[in-house]
Order: sequence, then C-alpha cells, then structure tokens
Amino acid sequence: MNKIKYQGFGIKKKFKFLSSELKKILRDENEIISSLKKNYKYSYSKRLIKKLKNYKIFQIVGMGGSILGAKAIYDFLRKKINKKIIFFDDLEENLENKLNAKKVLNIIISKSGNTLETISNTNLLLNNKSKNLFITEKSNNSLRNLAVKLKADIIDHNNYIGGRYSVLSEVGMIPSELIGLSENKFKQYNNLIKKKSFVNNLLDSVASTLHLYKKGRSNSVILNYDSYSENLFRWYQQLIAESLGKKSNGILPIISNVPKDNHSTMQLYLDGKKNNFFTFFFVHEKNSKKILKKNLPNTFSFLNTKRINAIKFAQKKATKKVFLQKKIPFRSFEVFRRNEEVLGELFTFFILETILLGKALNVNPYDQPAVELIKKQTKFYLLKK
Repeated sequence: MNKIKYQGFGIKKKFKFLSSELKKILRDENEIISSLKKNYKYSYSKRLIKKLKNYKIFQIVGMGGSILGAKAIYDFLRKKINKKIIFFDDLEENLENKLNAKKVLNIIISKSGNTLETISNTNLLLNNKSKNLFITEKSNNSLRNLAVKLKADIIDHNNYIGGRYSVLSEVGMIPSELIGLSENKFKQYNNLIKKKSFVNNLLDSVASTLHLYKKGRSNSVILNYDSYSENLFRWYQQLIAESLGKKSNGILPIISNVPKDNHSTMQLYLDGKKNNFFTFFFVHEKNSKKILKKNLPNTFSFLNTKRINAIKFAQKKATKKVFLQKKIPFRSFEVFRRNEEVLGELFTFFILETILLGKALNVNPYDQPAVELIKKQTKFYLLKK
C-alpha cells in the first residue's frame, strides 16, 4: 500500500477459493466496482461543479451511507480544506437554519428518495431563499418530486450502488469537488489491483478474518489513534455490519478511540472473553503539539519536548507488544500521509475486503433486507390514527 504500512494478523491460514473469488469480483462489471475506477462515468457535469463551487458553506442532509462517506472524507482531510460542511444525519429535534441562505448550499442525498429521516430534516431545514442540490435515483420518488417543485438542481444517484458503497460515486465525490478536493486522486483501484502486495494483503486479511470468525471471534474492534478518522470507521462500521449481518452470520464492528479507551474498555480487551479481533489504526502527524517543561512534574520529565503524536505512537507500540504477549489477534494500518490518494486506498481496500468476506460467508454483501422491515413498521405506526 502506497504511504500505508500494513501488518497482517500473522495467521498462516489459507483458503484456496478466496483468490479465484477475488478474481471474479474484480472481473465483475457491476457499478460498485466501476465506481472505484478512474473511468467511472458520473451523472453530473464539471459545469455544475463550477457553478456551485463558489459556496463556502454546505449543509448535507442524509442518512447512513448517503452521508457517512462525505463525513469520513471531510474529517480525514480537514486540515487541507478551507470550506465548511454541516452534516445532518439523525432526526434533529431542534433543527433550524440560522445561516445566511445566500452563502449556503443544501445537498440532500437519498438513493430511494423516500428516506423518512432525510425527508423530515429537509422539511425543517429548507427555506424559500435556499439553494438546493438533490442527489437521488431516477425514479418517481418523494425527494425528486420535491426537487422538481423547488426547481432545484438534481443529480442522478446510481441505481445500482447502495449507499454504503457509494463513497467513490456521485454521493462522495460531488461534496469532495465542491470543497476543493480532487475526485480523480481518490480513484486508486486501477493501480492497486496491479500491485501484488495490495492483493496479497487483501487476501491475507480476509483469510485471517474468516479463520478467526470460524473460531468464534465475531467482534472486530478498531483501535483508532486518530481523531480525524473516527468518521472513516463510522463508514466502515456500516459497511461491515450491513453487508455481512445476514442468515445468522455477521461481524460486529466496534470503534474504540484510544488512548482514551485504555482507561475503560482495554481491561476487557486484554482479559475478557476471547471473542474479539483487533485493527490498530495510526496516522503520523509531523507538527502535533509539543509538551513543554513548564508545569511538568519532575516524575514526568521524560515527556519534555515530546509531541502528542509521538506519545500516542509509543502507547500504540506498547499495546501491540502486550497483545503479542497475550496472543490476541490483530492487524495494523500505519498511515504516513493524509491525502486523497491514501483515503482512496483505504476505501478501496475495505470495500473489496467486505465484498469478498460476504462471498466467503455465503451472504449477499449488497442488500439489507431486514432493515426494510423497520421502515415498513414505522410507516404503519405513523399512519395509525
């Protein structure tokens, strides 16, 4: 991986079918795989991006995969972005638009165009002076009809890409371009699949995860040492849970922010039930804040001039060593640069890993049938008089 150091689980378990299954996935002409490639055909024009790029503030309304990819991108790359995005991704009790409407672009995203929470938040957020952009599939749906009524710009959501897989399609790339990022740089698929190391790391990760899952370890705990990556793993959490949680199968992704959680859940991770496997995630920062000698107790003089990022790295190394001593399974991602290319690699790795795991577990990684039951039941209760 370019600018990413990957350390596998160290499990030498091989599943011969995984290599041929991966080749089938890569040969597949489905739209999800296509969206990872540089030649993916977007449903929007550069002219529209140019027209909307002058806005400095964007309000994005969506749920789940419609918004988590954009949140991951915005947070991970925030240091190089000089525009602001406000996200609305839950039912907001006190939502009201207090911003100058002339300076704000609302981006409303829903594949189906019938997402209850998105429609509710949109209703509270919009006003007559708003400039609005809707991203929804080309069908007779509620949001598309509203967009037509408002004479708003509409971009077609790819009908064949579910929300959690949509980060490198229109859904994630339009916000990225509007805040000054390069959509082309995110597209690393074409280079990565030619790299033996990338393919081997992918196969190793899936084989090891499959082996651990068969041994009863069904909780995937992400030990995240980077505050700017929390939303990356919120996106990953949905990707894994919604794609694999079927037919009494599934892996529960748990985000653990460290070193904070060293003082709460780490005791359980080290000495509790052996049903977890772990991912260490660390990003090197060159200019993190430095500890100064002033107000530093003598017993902690060893911290003098140490940078916060270096302290976190020492804690990560210490934790990994203890994990090795206790034979707790883990893998590790160590990131050395914060840019579109690196984030594009991570998106590509996790998407391909999830699809391959779904095939290995004999579940359809692309649907989410059980969630639809809650949507129908909610509507039933709201329609009752």
